[in-house]
Amino acid sequence: MKYLIIAAAICVAAPAFAQDKMTLLLDWFINPDHGPIILAEELGYFADQGLEVEIIPPADPSAPPKLVAAGRGDIAVSYQPSLHLHVAEGLPLIRVGTLVATPLNCLLVLKDGPIQEISQLKGGTIGFSVAGVEEAVLSTMLNRHGIRLEDVQMVNVNFSLSPALMSGQVDAVIGAYRNFELNQMEIEGVDGRCFYVEEEGVPTYDELIYVANPDRMDVGQVRRFLRATELATQYIVNNPDASWELFKGYAPELVNELNAKAWVDTLPRFALRPEALDQGRYARFEAFLAKSGLVEGTRPVSALAVDLGAE
Repeated sequence: MKYLIIAAAICVAAPAFAQDKMTLLLDWFINPDHGPIILAEELGYFADQGLEVEIIPPADPSAPPKLVAAGRGDIAVSYQPSLHLHVAEGLPLIRVGTLVATPLNCLLVLKDGPIQEISQLKGGTIGFSVAGVEEAVLSTMLNRHGIRLEDVQMVNVNFSLSPALMSGQVDAVIGAYRNFELNQMEIEGVDGRCFYVEEEGVPTYDELIYVANPDRMDVGQVRRFLRATELATQYIVNNPDASWELFKGYAPELVNELNAKAWVDTLPRFALRPEALDQGRYARFEAFLAKSGLVEGTRPVSALAVDLGAE
């Protein structure tokens, strides 16, 4: 009996094992695109993997990959198209996992408006938020319908894509997310229509990815992070309603009609195997950017992305 009491005292006195701390920099304010991350936190999957993850929305959406490259964060949520440009510029970044495995970007028009076909955009105005990749994407889509980029007027509408379209400021917008802007317009009582980039000649790509600095990352921690988000994604797919309740409970500002609609539309786009890498997808998009003149030459997939599960 004496030995049982001593053993119990030792167990009580022993400190809990410290969890490994990680910093995750998001691409934008928290929204349904980040479902697996938030659910991994809420369901305790990060803790189960021995991780304490600090989730940080950015003040500047362009900053997270650069901060991770500089060693001021462990992982950043970014975009496959942006990764190609960053690596071409010499930033030490590599894709370690996928969050949203399909394009979300689309060319958006009014459903009952004057533009019913892409070919009707000749001489029209197209709104955009970020120059660069969007121009290459739009140029490819237009060229399939006999229009050059010079045949349209590009208008920088900042991040007011759907308002610019609904107000008649522009005839179409590029860079609209099919799971957000379409729902935003529907809530406003205006129906939109998407022309999907992957159906109009643009190589399919991963919309949202996890990037890390290959020279600084702790491979074991990153793999545990991806395992937790994979489990969270499985939970979301199996329990879409319960997962929405958990997600919206994370912060009061998440409880609104737009997020509720976007949640439903985003679920089938989450990567079921975050670690898994489609090498052909990255090779094709690198070639696409090189052909568009946005990068000089091409880099091997090994310089862009890694499948940690295959190592």
